[in-house]
Amino acid sequence: MNPATLSVAALLLVIAVSLTSRINVGILAIASAWAIAVFAAHWKVEALMAVFPSSLFLTLVGVTLLFAVAQRNGTMEGVTRRAVALCRGHSLLLLPMFFVLACAVSTVGPGAIAATALVAPLAMSVASTAGISAFLAALMVGNGANAGNLSPFSAVGVIVQSMMEQIGLGGHEWNVWAANFTAHAIVSVAAVLLFGGRALLRGGQVHVAAEAAPWNRRHVATLVVSGCWILAVVVWRVQPGLSAFAAASVLILSGAANDSGAVHGVPWPVILMVCGVSVLIGVLEKTGGMDLFSSLLAQVATPRSVNGVIAFLTGVISSYSSTSGVVYPAFIPAVPGLVQKLGGGNALQVAMSINVGAAMVDVSPLSTIGALCLAALPEGLDAKRLFRQLMAWGFSMAIVGALFCQFGIWIFAR
Repeated sequence: MNPATLSVAALLLVIAVSLTSRINVGILAIASAWAIAVFAAHWKVEALMAVFPSSLFLTLVGVTLLFAVAQRNGTMEGVTRRAVALCRGHSLLLLPMFFVLACAVSTVGPGAIAATALVAPLAMSVASTAGISAFLAALMVGNGANAGNLSPFSAVGVIVQSMMEQIGLGGHEWNVWAANFTAHAIVSVAAVLLFGGRALLRGGQVHVAAEAAPWNRRHVATLVVSGCWILAVVVWRVQPGLSAFAAASVLILSGAANDSGAVHGVPWPVILMVCGVSVLIGVLEKTGGMDLFSSLLAQVATPRSVNGVIAFLTGVISSYSSTSGVVYPAFIPAVPGLVQKLGGGNALQVAMSINVGAAMVDVSPLSTIGALCLAALPEGLDAKRLFRQLMAWGFSMAIVGALFCQFGIWIFAR
């Protein structure tokens, strides 16, 4: 078997393992890449080392380190509790607040998983007190976190933008964010209308405890430094990851954070998975395997249906696999070849369809986001019922995401 075929087989194996087990497939991906590159393609080890995505690695570590500081020293929790308190006991206002809060936290850096871990415990507890169904609260938090997940500041947004730049689709950061945000906002509004929002409108006010500790010097410093970092990235276009290292250094040196706690808060398993699969994709590209993988994808779509088909396919895979660690690294690099094999289609629309289709299903309890909402359920409520509800929602979103991408993604691909 030639190196191109072997590399495609290795990628399919990594996807299959990610669907059927919880092991970190980054390890398997690197091992496969080494075996194929050195023993089948006869590369020197140095050539394989050069494939490692060092820029992506540094950016991911820098961004996640900065927001690990903000989480560890209590700044993000303080922001969350004060935001909920703004609702002043109005039950219906809590729903958009859960969505907006999770979206805002996710957008400015930590990403959807960290945002859900921060917001879900408070939101699920407050929802129980306010008479809001646990299912509806979980959808607001999960969809809100996902809605902000592809910003150029977030860890997952960094992954997506890095890969889109590699295939010549850079410069569309906020279009990607807007498409993903719009899709999740639409389904969230639908969820409110379908699952009890109108009843809450008649419910009046309830007492909601969301007290926050007073701001201290560490919190103020974290807010100021993080705000300056965001401003620098947006206005002066500084590199997000390296500048995040500088911002984190300022906070650590000023005593606003403990360096060991912040480093421990970096999601190393996710970074290993993303970078590991990226190494395998690098081998895939250089051995001709990407052309073969694109040909396989082209067999299940046409130029007219490719947006919906690729959104559905990535949505189904993402239901069981890691969106950021497996689906995005595997499918986004294949976009130019796929469009070429099909003989038509818009590469930016296809890439956005992958982004949105894979993200829409991530409120499933099989995903980390859905699992975090489930774990935050207050004692005494029916966890099995919530599991079934989130499972049904997650799978239905593969179809909804496909429809959105097939008929609406063109609005954002300009």
